[in-house]
Amino acid sequence: MTRIATFVLAAAAVLSNASLATAQAPAGAPPLSLFPSPWGQGSNDGWDAAYEKARAFVSNLTLVEKVNLTTGTGWEYDRCIGNTGSIPRLGFRSMCLQDGTVAVRYTDKNSVFPAGINMAATFSRSLMRRRGEAMGAEFYGKGIDVALGPVAGPLGRVPAGGRNWEGFSPDPYLTGVGMFETITGMQSSGVIATAKHYILNEQEHYRNNVDVTIDDRTMHEMYLWPFADAVRAGVGAVMCSYNKINGNYSCENSWTLNYLLKNELNFQGFVMSDWGAQHSTVESALGGLDMAMPGDGGARGNVYGAFWGGALTEAVLNGTIPAWRVDDMAVRIIAAYYKINAISGSKPRPGINFSAWVKPNVTVGPIYFRANASIEPVNLHVDVQGNHGALIREIGAKSTVLLKNKDDKALPLHKPGRIAIIGEDAQDAPGGPNACEDNKCYRGTLAMGYGSGPGNFPYLVAPATALKKRAAADNTTVAEAPSNWDLDAARAAAKGADVAFVFASADSGEGYITIDGNTGDRNNLTLWGNGEALIKAVASVNPNTIVVLHTVGPVLIDYAANHENVTAILWAGLQGQESGNSLVDVLYGDVPPQGRSPFMWGRNISDYGAEVMYMSPTPFAPTQNFSEGVYIDYRYFQHAHTHSVYPFGHGLTYTSFYFENLTVHPYKGQAAVTAAPPSKSWTAPAQTYGTINSSMAANTDPTGFQRIKPFIYPWIIRAANASWPFTAPKAPSIDVRTNSSAQAVLPAGGAPGGNPGLYDTVYTIGFDIRNRGNTTGTAIPQVYVQLGGDNPWGVLRGFDDVSVPGYGHVHIEMNLTRRDVSNWDTAKQNWVVTDLPKYVFVGYSVVDIALNATLPPLNL
Repeated sequence: MTRIATFVLAAAAVLSNASLATAQAPAGAPPLSLFPSPWGQGSNDGWDAAYEKARAFVSNLTLVEKVNLTTGTGWEYDRCIGNTGSIPRLGFRSMCLQDGTVAVRYTDKNSVFPAGINMAATFSRSLMRRRGEAMGAEFYGKGIDVALGPVAGPLGRVPAGGRNWEGFSPDPYLTGVGMFETITGMQSSGVIATAKHYILNEQEHYRNNVDVTIDDRTMHEMYLWPFADAVRAGVGAVMCSYNKINGNYSCENSWTLNYLLKNELNFQGFVMSDWGAQHSTVESALGGLDMAMPGDGGARGNVYGAFWGGALTEAVLNGTIPAWRVDDMAVRIIAAYYKINAISGSKPRPGINFSAWVKPNVTVGPIYFRANASIEPVNLHVDVQGNHGALIREIGAKSTVLLKNKDDKALPLHKPGRIAIIGEDAQDAPGGPNACEDNKCYRGTLAMGYGSGPGNFPYLVAPATALKKRAAADNTTVAEAPSNWDLDAARAAAKGADVAFVFASADSGEGYITIDGNTGDRNNLTLWGNGEALIKAVASVNPNTIVVLHTVGPVLIDYAANHENVTAILWAGLQGQESGNSLVDVLYGDVPPQGRSPFMWGRNISDYGAEVMYMSPTPFAPTQNFSEGVYIDYRYFQHAHTHSVYPFGHGLTYTSFYFENLTVHPYKGQAAVTAAPPSKSWTAPAQTYGTINSSMAANTDPTGFQRIKPFIYPWIIRAANASWPFTAPKAPSIDVRTNSSAQAVLPAGGAPGGNPGLYDTVYTIGFDIRNRGNTTGTAIPQVYVQLGGDNPWGVLRGFDDVSVPGYGHVHIEMNLTRRDVSNWDTAKQNWVVTDLPKYVFVGYSVVDIALNATLPPLNL
């Protein structure tokens, strides 16, 4: 089958070749088949200086040295989860890339932070940034160059998605804020952050080959939105995902990588593959991939054991991949390194002081683990925790959501005479918190999910431990029933107690681990481990039952919400190492609750619309259509007129607030309905740096060099009967992806994150917050906008965490940007403010609205 497409560059190019991949844009996007890979240009937010240094550095490299920067050395072949090759001639050691999303994975003397979903529940920009700074400092202290997080994919399309807890929220605005603040914090500490998993990686089932179909508007308004915030924050790396998108794998998809990420969003850093997500040599290079991780793996019969490494060198020498594309890969990687080094104050680059493959409690082992070579001290046990425990405790408390507090009296507690602590989730895990690698055991209290995101706990404070410590100080008697299954013991402990705490949980994680039949994604939204029966049993005998939930997302709890004897429900999420202390701080009022739910709580899993595709009629070629469009989570509930148990943004406090006196002012009068065109309509032509020595000696192993097998190297392997230089046929010159001419800058582009005009303020929203009680509390005002027409009833476009003293009041103002009030126009390929009537709402949650007003029209 022949596909014909056009793309307007400096000159039009026509593609007609069945052997080339044809990355398809969705309905409504430009009628294109292939998009060229934009070369990094630098920008005025710190990238210019980094690019100047990077170009100078790369100009001194040979072809094999450039390739060495782009290719991982192989799984378990080096000290980190991923390592690039090094450049010994210039004293540049390999780059170290390391998981995870709540801790530095596979090390000791590190902290375990609250999960991303807890960060979203704080609705606090400052806490998000402080957590990013602390996590970045820990990665930096271990000698890591690239931290593999934070997460905006999955966004949370399906509530049972296994890795939702690593991200922030199914709301793209809230996730975008989480990405921006976390990345800014991490990179200020000297480590390159990685925005992942780009893009549409929304479930674990079939994640390696599911082909997702999505329309252009949904892509922009939902899934691309938080990645735009990541790019605007200056993120150094983006990780492409496993899945296919509209027919092509993410890591060679020229629509998502070249057109959207590198052109429209003007991403200046480098794109790395998820581990094993690369599927080709030429297509991934031309499709926009810059770094292959972990490096090994390739087509059957590939003599290099990799798609890149020597295979990439060979492809450049034979002309299949243009030299400028590999130069661009190397410049992007080194520019990210220099940019983050400048942000953090040009800190010295610490050496790698751990091994991901040698157990943390072991000091001496092989540097090259799978080859069992170079035995020496590899784990130096560097303590990077600092005073992060205090921050973790604060975040854990402020992310706890008080869903129910009957008559505003159940909490806070005041020295109860007798309490009962019921449920396994309150207890320490048998064998300790690190008994199971990657947290793949479901035992004891739940403080993080499972998979590649977790790390080793330095300690874990269980709720029972913290509660008993507080009880001792208050002379409170404690009864315990630690089993979820012995309901008679639970009822006996609860009966007669002034307060009966019942703990329940639900876990999820990455799909390479299965727990109780849950392969990454949850099988349903019920509590695990007999949790529902346990709650009902306790509530049947105690009129003051308080339910605490450690879950990765929403669970079905309408029976508890409606139960007369359940006086309080708290969602604690995944609080990290200080879990028990954080919870007790809230229960006893030492920290007033400020958490707000970052997702909807439905009565049934069907309330959410989209669900996990557990089975496919075509398991070897599964397909998935995101036909619900922009309607996920609270947007779907609104669209379907479905009532929730607890809504998005809901959370109670130990006082009450009143919002009043709303004002809306167009910023500086009126503003245009579209952002001004980018300052540059064309890029410069692609550049090459240095010269390529095509001699055999320059591109094969140096004389006397001994390979460590099966380490991945950049040198070619020359068959005995092969001619020199290589004379393999070049890629067709009509492939626009090899065109080095100047490229058109898209109207929605022009700077990292998109057109800078999108972030101009167009409205200022002002209102007063009044505290109606005598207790200082934190209000979380939420601003929603209705854009008219076939848009959701309201979408989150602003929030703040505001401390208000008892009986006091404060005035606050929030800004709405042009982006906040725009829709994606697929025909114009741009963000446009429509002429439809628009409204702004200020509320306590998405359904509890206090104030509303019409947005004055902008100039049309």
